[in-house]
Amino acid sequence: MSTASETEAAGENTEEVGVSETRATGPEWGAGAEKTAVTPPGSVPGPAGPDPGPAGTEADTGPPAVPLLEPREGVPPVLTAPADLERVIAAFAAGTGPVAVDAERASGYRYGQRAYLIQLRRAGAGTALIDPVALPDLSGLDAALADAEMVLHAANQDLPCLAEVGLVPRRLFDTELAGRLLGYPRVGLGSMVENVLGFVLEKGYSAADWSTRPLPEDWLRYAALDVELLVELRDALRDELEAAGKLEWAREEFAAILTTPPKPPRADPWRRTSGIHRVRNRRALAAVREVWEARDKIAQERDLSPGRVLQDAAIIELAQKSPKTPAELQALPTMRGRGARRHQSAWLRAVARARELGERGLPESNLPGDGPPPAHRWADRDPEAAKRLTAARAVVAALADEHSMPSENLVQPDYVRRLAWTPPAESSASAIGAALRELGARAWQVELTAQPIAKAFLRLESKGVL
Repeated sequence: MSTASETEAAGENTEEVGVSETRATGPEWGAGAEKTAVTPPGSVPGPAGPDPGPAGTEADTGPPAVPLLEPREGVPPVLTAPADLERVIAAFAAGTGPVAVDAERASGYRYGQRAYLIQLRRAGAGTALIDPVALPDLSGLDAALADAEMVLHAANQDLPCLAEVGLVPRRLFDTELAGRLLGYPRVGLGSMVENVLGFVLEKGYSAADWSTRPLPEDWLRYAALDVELLVELRDALRDELEAAGKLEWAREEFAAILTTPPKPPRADPWRRTSGIHRVRNRRALAAVREVWEARDKIAQERDLSPGRVLQDAAIIELAQKSPKTPAELQALPTMRGRGARRHQSAWLRAVARARELGERGLPESNLPGDGPPPAHRWADRDPEAAKRLTAARAVVAALADEHSMPSENLVQPDYVRRLAWTPPAESSASAIGAALRELGARAWQVELTAQPIAKAFLRLESKGVL
């Protein structure tokens, strides 16, 4: 929580560079403290929300949430100058406690997932909005915050684009993941702030084109509000995790987010084209590949989302109809838009390349995977594995219900499938636990699931099912 005295310690001229100086105490609740009915500037007066616990409990019938319409210190300007960044670095280094961090991308508008705005807030430093296009190197800020815990919501979404500008947390608190571990049925930031803290956030610009310059004032207000209560949310969820005996579980999960390497690029990303299941032969698949790759090259060159260059539905139709002339291409329903026609020569060349490929150059209908086949095929291919999978899934579902969390957060479904398809030589708890650890399960997950899964497998063996 920010206080005026903490801000004074953060240094002078913070407002001049867009670090909002804290002048009013916002909503405060510490461990075991009762939430107070404080109304930050810009919110609609009314009672603060109840202390609900996981959403869906009786506490949901409490007083209505308070709309939060304005950041406590107003909307700070967007920082674009290196000198301003240096003053922000000094202010945040002098701040205290966790640092709330968020990033806005331009998904659906621009190629890739780079950040176009980064928001930070810390007690004693206020809020800063940074333009990472004008200031693409935040390694100095990263060094200043090396010892600080960073608080993000759905961290996996933002960590890659933050790393691109040199901002890499050493310690993390993910408020979305905390909500999942606590069993909240709705874990979006707006839902969590409302259900836990009793305030309503404006969420109208989450899908906006954040590459727009200059960014509208309403968008900047929305962006600042996204980090306004993030540390307070972290504090409340930490208390709930501790009370539920899940704090160490959460810490293991947060550490895993930071240490798990990124997934390698997909071997054939074009196979993710929506509707590709309707493509029935290898030559048409080759056309999907050729058009997809042509679209990707154009999208990258123009810095546009691939879907804005050519929709997936058009790729599928081009592959199925294989037009040879501009007239044939323009007759296709999916090619009537100006954007699709703009590069019609590129699409025709791509389809022609697919027609001219020799048999050996055509893609296989299905790529061999590195894991088990789809579960619906198990009954025919390996009935014993199918029975193990059914038993293991039942165990995980029961445990997840007992601990009030989604099954996929108790243990990844892929781990369960792989364990059932290729079980260890013996169905002991130690062997099952070792297999789960090798797959990537965390210690708390192994502790909860290894013995019950082993018992389920042993029951199948004792009945002669396996």
